[in-house]
Formats: sequence, C-alpha cells, structure tokens
Amino acid sequence: MFPDRQLAYTVLGRPADPTDVVAVVADYLDGAKGTAPIVFVDDLAPMVSDIGVSAATDLVDGLSLAVREAGGSIVVGYSVTPSTATAVGRAIDLVDEVGGVETDAIAAIERLRRRDPTTFGYTRRYWEDARDGIDACDRNYPQSKQIHAALETTDTTPRTLGATLSGLVELGVLGTWGKTVGSTRYDLTAYDPVRLASVGVAFAVVTDRVGYRRGSST
Repeated sequence: MFPDRQLAYTVLGRPADPTDVVAVVADYLDGAKGTAPIVFVDDLAPMVSDIGVSAATDLVDGLSLAVREAGGSIVVGYSVTPSTATAVGRAIDLVDEVGGVETDAIAAIERLRRRDPTTFGYTRRYWEDARDGIDACDRNYPQSKQIHAALETTDTTPRTLGATLSGLVELGVLGTWGKTVGSTRYDLTAYDPVRLASVGVAFAVVTDRVGYRRGSST
C-alpha cells in the first residue's frame, strides 16, 4: 500500500518461489523510494507449509531488504498451527514488533520469573531446544535425559534441558506423568506446539527482544 492509498497486488500460484515473490515486490517498489510504502504479507504460514521454514524466512528477509530500500515497512501475518508452529522462533528473529500475543502467556511467564528466576532463565534460553527434542523423541513419557539424547546438536545438558522442560510444564505446554518414581517423566501426549509457539513469542516480548503492539492482531 502506498501513501496515496493506491494498492498494488499480484497473484502467484502455489507453491510460490520466494525469488519470484521478491522480484515482483521489488519491481513495484523500484519507483517508490522515499514514499514509505507498506508491504503486507497476509499469512506466511501457508508458504512455510509449501516450501519450508528456511525458504519462507528467506522470503521475508528479501522483502524486508526491498522495503527498506524504499523507506517503507513490512507487516507479516502468521497463523500458528501445529504444522507451522516450528517456524515461529525463526520468524521472531525477522521482526521488530509483534501483536496478537496471548496475554495469558505473558502473565504466566511473568509469574515464572517472579517465583523461579533460574527456571525462567533456562526456559527463555532453551525453549527451542526443548521443542526440537520433543519433536525428535519417540517416547510418550520420557525423562529429560532421553529427550536430550534425541537432539543432534544442542548447548543444553540433561540438567538444563530438564529445567527448561519443567518451566514449560509451568507454562502449560506439556505435562508430567504422575505415576513415576524418581526422575520426572514428561507427558508428551499432552504437548501443545501452538501453546509453545505462543510462549516463545511471549518470551520475546517480556525480555524486550521485540516490541509489542497492544491491541494488534498482526
């Protein structure tokens, strides 16, 4: 959208090649430098499903560069589903501001920070490692060391990953199996990837990693 309220649009078939999308947008913006246009990506999630996380985030990177050269801004929508939740961590790295954050996730993180700063710190730092371990683990009720063993690369230890998983239990992402004796076993049948994505975005807001536009659904 340009400042004079003109709207430019192009329809591309699925799956759209990121290079083609960036080229189309760059063509529109080529003569718009200094006009502060706004580029809207209605929903990145279908592209994540079509072409994968890396290609979709490369698309946003390319669009951001083209928009910045025209002195404008980009607004990216993202509807989180179990199949697209994995990309949220990467998407956070691409933006300066978010909206539509679940306020209960923010409140739960603030409570965790007040009650248990150590667990808060581990969970904030390693929630993506925990997600990858959960996704890779083939057990329903594993201990933290078994989830850790499923990770190909990680900066965590079984202990720090266990603290992270404990934090995610507190934040409503997964449960524990109450019939165990000794080391905690985590109930991965209760794992909610969409909730984890919301928690990841909320962590970015609470720690000022990104700005928060209250009342926005973007």
